[in-house]
Amino acid sequence: MDSKSKGIVSYLLLAFGMAWILWEIPIRLGVSPRDSLFQLVALPGGFAPAIAAIIVRKWITREGFADAGLRLNLRKWPYYLVAWMLPLLVTLFIVVVAVVLGISQPDFSLQRALTSLRPGTSVPVLPPGIWLAIPIQLLVTSLIATPILWGEEFGWRSYLQLRLFGERPLLAALVTGLIWGVWHFPLIIRGYNFPDHPVTGMLIFPVGTILLSIIFGWLRLRTGSIWASSLAHSATNVIGAGITTLLFMGGANWILVSYLGPLGWVPLGALSAWIILTGQLRPEPAPES
Repeated sequence: MDSKSKGIVSYLLLAFGMAWILWEIPIRLGVSPRDSLFQLVALPGGFAPAIAAIIVRKWITREGFADAGLRLNLRKWPYYLVAWMLPLLVTLFIVVVAVVLGISQPDFSLQRALTSLRPGTSVPVLPPGIWLAIPIQLLVTSLIATPILWGEEFGWRSYLQLRLFGERPLLAALVTGLIWGVWHFPLIIRGYNFPDHPVTGMLIFPVGTILLSIIFGWLRLRTGSIWASSLAHSATNVIGAGITTLLFMGGANWILVSYLGPLGWVPLGALSAWIILTGQLRPEPAPES
């Protein structure tokens, strides 16, 4: 086994092993993935990919961090803007299409979602102007949470996706996305993402992570920085998943209208198709000296 293969195998064993053990401990102690407390106790498992990549780079393959993309590179700010704002556009598409096609009805009062997320608790009536503040709050929160999602991106996008299949970046994105989706299976099967359809969710979720791997990989490549894809991942979780949960959780067809459900696949797939068809996943040629 050559050094590259040894690194990939070691990375996968560490990323899966650490995360699955760290998630299983609170579950065995009685903390359900459906409990809001689980997001906090499961946080260390979210850093398993980054820890695995650091261990592999430093001690197993000893390749170092020259291509890790740790520099912020804000000269490429338009890509950061796309990373930050894309979930708002995807969410708007989901809401409009869900209403037009009668798939599900958003609840802008948030009563349904909050009751579903905290059953048995009394939910106060929120002021009508709350939706003037929620998007702004989520945008700010996604910036603050970016270092947390670095814990995944430094592993998936700044190690595995760069190492798989050499000069075939699309195949690397597809396979990384599938692996990344499977990595979430211990949570999905317990109802973390799709409480009423955990088994179907295991089929739905990897499609979303494949599309995100194409988009996040593109952001990582075009900026040369892991921070662009980390911001995109944070915005996806905080803004995209946050708004769709608040509007649709507890209503009809949640599995269709969730951020990585089939409605979300349409805009995410359109952007992915553009990235692929325009050759955006291929590195820019080095300037002639």
